[in-house]
Amino acid sequence: MRSLYRRAATLGLIGTALIGLTAGAVAPTFAASGTSVSTATTVSTATVFPPLDPTALRSAIQTQPADGTSGAIARVGEPGQLWQGSTVDSQTGRKIPENGHFHIGSISKVFETTVLLQLAAEGRVDLDRTVQYYMPGLLPDTFQPITLRELVNYTSGLPNVDEGKPAESVDETIANRYDYRTFDEIIQTTLRPADRPWPGPHFAPGSKQEYNSLGFRIAGKLIEQITGHSFKEEVTERILKPLQLKQTTVPEDDPVMPRPYLHGYVTDSQGKAVDVSEQGGDPSNMISTPENLDRFISALFQGRLLPAAQLNEMFTLPKDNEGKLVPFIGSNCNKVACFGAGLMSTPLPDGGVLWGKTGHDLGYANGVFATRDLSIRAVYSVSNMSLDFGAPTPLANRLLTAVLTPRPRTAEGSGGTVAARPLRVALVDGNSR
Repeated sequence: MRSLYRRAATLGLIGTALIGLTAGAVAPTFAASGTSVSTATTVSTATVFPPLDPTALRSAIQTQPADGTSGAIARVGEPGQLWQGSTVDSQTGRKIPENGHFHIGSISKVFETTVLLQLAAEGRVDLDRTVQYYMPGLLPDTFQPITLRELVNYTSGLPNVDEGKPAESVDETIANRYDYRTFDEIIQTTLRPADRPWPGPHFAPGSKQEYNSLGFRIAGKLIEQITGHSFKEEVTERILKPLQLKQTTVPEDDPVMPRPYLHGYVTDSQGKAVDVSEQGGDPSNMISTPENLDRFISALFQGRLLPAAQLNEMFTLPKDNEGKLVPFIGSNCNKVACFGAGLMSTPLPDGGVLWGKTGHDLGYANGVFATRDLSIRAVYSVSNMSLDFGAPTPLANRLLTAVLTPRPRTAEGSGGTVAARPLRVALVDGNSR
């Protein structure tokens, strides 16, 4: 699927400096995949968030004219509390199912990274060995050795998928939405295109951080090479079946959407909303639901999918030889690295940190995020009618603000209310998938 609409989204806060993990948090220990939530290891100090406010959350997800969306679904949880909601589909006038299916876009990078880290835990791959070691000749000679860790923590310096390819018009994108490419096809047409100069490295591996999707296509190919199985088979056997994520699928080249689902739309050049829910893509395409993604992120952070050493890779930001965070190229992070392996960190006003991933597919803008101690977790999907996937998703910003803002309370001894302090919070999207 073309990078014009297979766009990744990242988590970030405008005007807020990157900070460390919540004070006192301890990494969960590894447990078998079948371990229940009730027996999972917990952190020593929980981040305290305001109780969920259903009224504020319902208001947050209601689509507004400036949103450029046709509807949304969301799910927010705190220990002992759960809220889920949905809007009306503006195109059909019908209520959207609260646990409808949707294309998750680059959230699949978290699944893929988990599989790669499982292989590392099993000793089948070494994160410090290079792409050139495992797949000789895959990269042109202009590229320096790139480690597997650098592939998934966005420090590879690789060009992005289809870099330099002329952008399609919105009508061409809609017409070509069923296109499907293998990992090999994406890698070769990006690194050795026949109709334009071959792209080179953006920087020396490990020296900087930049959002990149080609590294994950290469990691997907490596997973298939090492295991002898398809990406779909590995994700299914290692994650979907153990966690009983029965509503999550890796459709490969099957465009049919499982029901019920959030319809994705794109506005064509004539101003008509076209249903693009059925679409192609690549082997890492995934479809899921709010409940399943909530269960996945919870199990992952609880240590039910990875040993502690590999799980910590996801929460480790890359540093230089002096112990400083490497610079970040682009607008997603505040000048310095904010991605670990697969996940991105987003600082909160109270000193806590959200970890998660957002992602776009044609017609969809999504996100899943949580604190490492699971004091708060949230999933959302928006029917995104624009191809401008670098623009912020207003609903996501409203949702996060509703989660973090305490309910207005009655002032003691008066009939009035004390308003919650305003929050300057935003989730910033951008970069190609």
